[in-house]
Amino acid sequence: MVEDDAVTQKFSLPRAAALLGLLALGACGGGLGDTPSAPPVLTAPIAPPAVDAGEVIGEGAITVAMLLPISAGGSASGLAEAFKNAATLAMGDVEEDQIRIVVRDTGGDGETARAAAETAIADGAQAILGPVFAPAVAGASEPARAANVPVVAFSTDASVTGRGVYLLSFLPRQDAKRIVAFAARRGVRAFAGLVPENGYGLLMEAALREAVSSTGGRVTTVERYAPGGLDAAVAAIAARGAVEAVFVPNGGDDPTAAASALRTRGINARLLGSGQWDTSAVAQNPALSGAWFPGPSKGNFEAFARRFEVANGVAPPRTASLVYDATLLLNGLVATRGAAAFRRQALENTDGYIGLDGIFRLTRDGLSERGLAVYEVQNAGVRVIDPAPAQF
Repeated sequence: MVEDDAVTQKFSLPRAAALLGLLALGACGGGLGDTPSAPPVLTAPIAPPAVDAGEVIGEGAITVAMLLPISAGGSASGLAEAFKNAATLAMGDVEEDQIRIVVRDTGGDGETARAAAETAIADGAQAILGPVFAPAVAGASEPARAANVPVVAFSTDASVTGRGVYLLSFLPRQDAKRIVAFAARRGVRAFAGLVPENGYGLLMEAALREAVSSTGGRVTTVERYAPGGLDAAVAAIAARGAVEAVFVPNGGDDPTAAASALRTRGINARLLGSGQWDTSAVAQNPALSGAWFPGPSKGNFEAFARRFEVANGVAPPRTASLVYDATLLLNGLVATRGAAAFRRQALENTDGYIGLDGIFRLTRDGLSERGLAVYEVQNAGVRVIDPAPAQF
């Protein structure tokens, strides 16, 4: 794959991403290194406070809780292990430990997460990383807000955000906004949508309509489909007349099925995807040649993934980079802002930060914004056709 040269050059070595990645974007005139006055110097206590919890990662003076679905079972427990390992890798890369991360179990549910957050705060946690799933984020948020302890979670459900509760995630609505804006710049004005008949589909339908409206284009139709019903949905699009691009956000086999159904009906429209298309199956599928989809720059994640696999014997899930970045963010904020590290002004720095997946920032409404690249599927794989922005 051809990568974004600017990003690849900035992080040409795997460790460079760790050492430089969470510096604020200085080009915009602010950030971690630009504080109005020298912060208080934080020194480690002679011995860390006693904590009746699980594993502790790091040896810094400031306690951060990490809430993970350790006992949830199945893939959730595997994800918890991967996230813990990503945090361990990040703390191994920092120049100096400023935080100590105390890992606690949410069981993947709201009530257990609430109890875990209450215990963590009582034991001195000044910030919370996680939880992962929306019910657990909702459960942990109430005691965290009451104690003015910020939460940096990894769910993609925007309904659980709010004051002091942030989602450092790959949020679906941003995919629609990025790919529609790019397509509009390339002259596309008439869009159709093929979305699954579920909550994700409803979210992406709304995101498509909002994004198209903002570009001055029009949505000819959005067709919803149940499993096995994609062909009928494509037939409905064909009945609506000419369309220039069809947005198919779902991943898996759906992009290929949509491409085949559109060709069968003679619809020569550009296929637009989402971050769910960021898979080897899409990249290696010539049937999708010419399709566009958004995603983060990849070079830094690939280097991170190699290091993760060497350390843990397994490849990381794609979302492990979020935990790595969040860990470096909190450690870096303490290093540069001291006692003011976790105040909203620091966390919501409008200049943003540079992580493994490019630039990102946390917003006042608890969401995250990211700089995404646009990829085109070609016969030999995928390549960047519009690089991710270097600053907001």
